[in-house]
Parts: sequence; structure tokens; C-alpha cells
Amino acid sequence: MKKSVLAAIFFNVSILGFSQTAEQSKAIDSYIKNVIQINEIPGMAVGIVKNDKVTFQQYYGRENLETDEKVSSKSMFRVYSNTKLIANVGLFKLIEEGKVSLDDKISKYIDNLPKDWQNIQVKNLLSHSSGLPDMLDAKDLPEKATFNEVIKRLSNEKIEFEAGDHYRYNQTNYMLISMIIEKMTGKTFEEYILENQFPESRNQVVFSSNSVEEIPNRVGKYNYNPEKKLYEKLTEVGGLRAHSANGLAVTLPAFLQWSIHFSKNDFLKPETKKMMWKPFNYKNNDWEFGHGWEITDNNNTKSYGFSGGNVSAYSIFPDNNMAVVVMYNANKGFPVMYQMINHIAGIMDKRLMNPYALVEEMTIAEPFVHPDLKKEIYGYRTENDKVIFSYQYPENLSTEFIKTVSVAGSFNDWNSENKSYQLTLKKNNTFELAVPKSQFEKGKTYGFKFVMNKSGWLTIPYNAINTDGSRDNNLTLRID
Repeated sequence: MKKSVLAAIFFNVSILGFSQTAEQSKAIDSYIKNVIQINEIPGMAVGIVKNDKVTFQQYYGRENLETDEKVSSKSMFRVYSNTKLIANVGLFKLIEEGKVSLDDKISKYIDNLPKDWQNIQVKNLLSHSSGLPDMLDAKDLPEKATFNEVIKRLSNEKIEFEAGDHYRYNQTNYMLISMIIEKMTGKTFEEYILENQFPESRNQVVFSSNSVEEIPNRVGKYNYNPEKKLYEKLTEVGGLRAHSANGLAVTLPAFLQWSIHFSKNDFLKPETKKMMWKPFNYKNNDWEFGHGWEITDNNNTKSYGFSGGNVSAYSIFPDNNMAVVVMYNANKGFPVMYQMINHIAGIMDKRLMNPYALVEEMTIAEPFVHPDLKKEIYGYRTENDKVIFSYQYPENLSTEFIKTVSVAGSFNDWNSENKSYQLTLKKNNTFELAVPKSQFEKGKTYGFKFVMNKSGWLTIPYNAINTDGSRDNNLTLRID
């Protein structure tokens, strides 16, 4: 593959290690424009807060495909599930004030719950470990259904698992969080959030889970239809029940100011934030997730954040006193918000650059940059009595933060930490491992994938011919 060409498009500026803000801003702006061009993104807003000051704030493209209105500081992007971060802060303010406890049963605050809901605790809502039926799956709920009507409808469904057992993302959790907030404040969820988190920017924020509602300056969201080869505007209507989970639309300046207040501990005390970011202890998996926040390890530096609707992402890096906001309205291919956050953070500080996210970004972009690549066997070759597994990281990128590249497959129980299947770095950023052919049965097909730093399962390039066609799209190996 022409990885050197694609790497040059994305990474020629980011690997230099800028130290001056003007140079960083130029590099970030160039990178964003490349992302927009490759992924055919109609409109975007990106902002960075560093040391409690806005250091980057740029707008690109159009608010909506139906008009020529440019994205600007007045444009309100619906951030979808990033709304949950706002709800988290609101709930933890009540926890900080001693009005709510993580260990409280939700039945303490919400009346007339189904019997098998009553022992669920507040912390199970925040950690998505409640086991509750997801209200998104109830397609027969009318738009104006009240909270109690939603609960009554969902009471017909079975609890999926015991509270605390494992992680399962669930929108019902946040409807219940909004009910707890309203119970303990005597205010609507929306009013409580606006008063306490957006007091100086109320006119730059709106709560609406109605995608077709006409709101001045609100940016529309579009999904790409690959069969028709065009964007189609989202028409989903969620109702009031969805406001705390996905209903917030906000301008970039208002979001950045929110982030500054959050960083300066204006909303919550430092010890409260530590409690919020503490990983939840699930009974039956080791998923690292805080109380409503995703936790990411960028080369031993923690960041906390979330994403929404595949069109927005927010990450805060407390040790670096930095936060990044990305909001857009559509993209033609795979969602790129996480890769953008990683890449922008890496331009700001190369120690935050995640090598796995970098190569994933490139793999996602490959079909658009090089759509006519020849289909070929990928990931291994045979030489004499050896099978040589081979993975090449882009030649002009540093492998500094790659600790391991291993191969995991049906031949080693998909164990990514099996040291005997760990590849060794050769020249030109190529990692290889030679395994005797005798370890593989002739005529049998084996599935496998490469794994970076033990947990990053690398996406298969689109032009790899040896894939199994499964949902996981594994590579295949066969010795004839």
C-alpha cells in the first residue's frame, strides 16, 4: 500500500514536535483541513483549551447542506451523548453537597419503580452497569411520553443482568439521572444545568432531542447513504426523556468556556472529580470506565471524555491542563472524532500521541485516498519452512510509543499477550515474527489479527484479500 503517501498527507507536520503556539495552530489547521477533505465532512468546529485559555478555535464549512450558512461561533452543534458529561457534572454536584450518594438505591429518589429496579444504585446508572432495558429499543414510545410512562413501558421488559455485573451502554440510565436531579433540586433538568453550568451563555445552548425541530443556528446531522451516494438528514425524534442523554446543542465558545470552568474547579472540587473519574469495579469484566466518563491511557497519561452521535468528542488531559473539542455534522466513512482528538493532542504534546490511533486513522482514510489499491495477501508470507507474520508501521512515523506488536488468532486462543507470538522490530518500521510451518495444519484456515500494545486490535486494510468476511473481519492464514 502507498502508506508513505497517506502518511505524508496526515502526518508530515505532526511529527516535528512543535513548541510554539503559532506553529501548533498552523499544523492543527492543516491537519483538520485534510481530514475534512478526505472524509467529505460538510461542517466542523474545533477548539483547544490550554492552561485555562482558549488557544485554538476554528470553524470550517457549512452548518447545513440545505443552506450556504457558514459554521461560525454562533453555530450550535448537537453533541449527542457528550450531553452525558454535562449530566454527570450536575449529578456529582449534588453528591458533593451531600444530597445524593453513589451507593444510594435509586428507589430512594424515584417512586413507583418496578420491583426488580429498586435495588439498582446511583453508581450503576453512571457506570452503565444497571442491566436495565434500554429505552432506545422501545420503538413504540410516543414522543411526549412522560418519565413515568417510559418506566411503565420498560417494566414489561426483563432486567438484562444483575446490577454491577458488567458494562452495557444504556440511555435509560440518564433518564433516571435526570429524574434524580429534578427530585433533589425542585427544578427541571434543563433549568438546573443552564443555571449552574452555562450561566453566562444561556443563549448559546439549547436542549432538544428533536432532530427536525427548527432552531436558529443549530447544525443539522447527516448520515451517508452508500447506496445512493449522498447524505441524508437525520429525522430522529427522542422526546424530553432523551435530553439528559443526547439533547444538548452548544456553540464552540460556550463548550470551551464550560471546559475552562470545569478545569478551574468552578463546578466541582478536585476530590469530587477524582471520585467521578475513578474506574468502576465491574464484577465480571475489566472494562476501564469511570462514573460516566471514558478513560484513555495516552502513553501513561490519562485523559477523560466521551463522544456523541459519531459527530462529536471531548477529552480533557488533567496532567497537561488541556482539553480538546471536536464537533461536526457528518462524515462519509468511519467516524473520525477519536482519531482527531488523539492527533490534535499529539501535535500539542507528542507524548500524548497514541501510535495505535494514528495507524487506525490512516487505515480508515485509505479507501478514500487510494480507492484503486490492488487486492493482495496481507499480514504474512511463506518462506521455505517458515510462516513470517509481518506488520509495517508507516515509515516516517516514530515507533517510540509502540511497546509491542503481537499476532493473535485461532492458533493461540486469540491471546494478545502470548509472548511467543510477539513480533520484533526490523528495519523500515517493519515488525516480523517467523513461525515454523509445522505449527499449522495443512489445508486448515486460521483467523488472526495484529494487536498493538496488547489492547489495540488493528483494523484490517480494505484491500486485504485474505479476510474471513465475518463481523470482526479477521485475516486468514492457510498453508496448502
